[in-house]
Amino acid sequence: MTTVGLTDGQAQVAFMTDITERKRAEKRLNDSLKEKELLLKEIHHRVKNNLQVISSLLGMQSQLVTDGQAREAYADSIRRVRSMALVHEKLYRSGDLSQIDFHEYLNSVAKELSRSLHREGITLRVEAENIMLGIDVAVPCGLIANELVSNALKHAFARREHGTVVVSFKRLNATTLQLDVRDDGIGFPRGSDYRTMTSMGMNIIRTLTEQISGTLMFDGTAGARFSIVYPG
Repeated sequence: MTTVGLTDGQAQVAFMTDITERKRAEKRLNDSLKEKELLLKEIHHRVKNNLQVISSLLGMQSQLVTDGQAREAYADSIRRVRSMALVHEKLYRSGDLSQIDFHEYLNSVAKELSRSLHREGITLRVEAENIMLGIDVAVPCGLIANELVSNALKHAFARREHGTVVVSFKRLNATTLQLDVRDDGIGFPRGSDYRTMTSMGMNIIRTLTEQISGTLMFDGTAGARFSIVYPG
């Protein structure tokens, strides 16, 4: 609305705009965003719960298996499911539903693996920068970390009472991230090539590294060290 007035011989023009409809539109938009946020939180919560149910079912089934190798395969599957469930748990509890603090996530994975694969005298340490990852990258990276740490805890310290496994995660530059798992254990047998290994764990690591367009590198000069460099 426009009004024109005359004061002390000078013309004055005033403009007034009714913003009621705009305020209503903003409120509808904010209400819609809050509703979608609550829905996403509920989805992450349900996915986490469903994965926990799967983990429990695998655990129950493993109790019926008498073969030691088969039971270990069940245990590995349970740890993989739990690592995926943990991503959704972190997202559910996060203020940002699109990404998680991967440093915090790796610490949680390390605690879980230390509990389930307890080795007296073996130290598991996390050295990670505070970097946020979206779920599309966090899930495969979490599974890769789970596999590498599990392998190190189970196989790197045969006939040894002490040792260290270190998980590191850092930004190399503006467009590149690096996940690194190293140990000071016995290393790989002479002549072995990780690129041709057919174990479930190594197949998962190679497949997920390709999924995130990463490069897998190995150094066996002192113990074993796996590094995954990928865009992020």
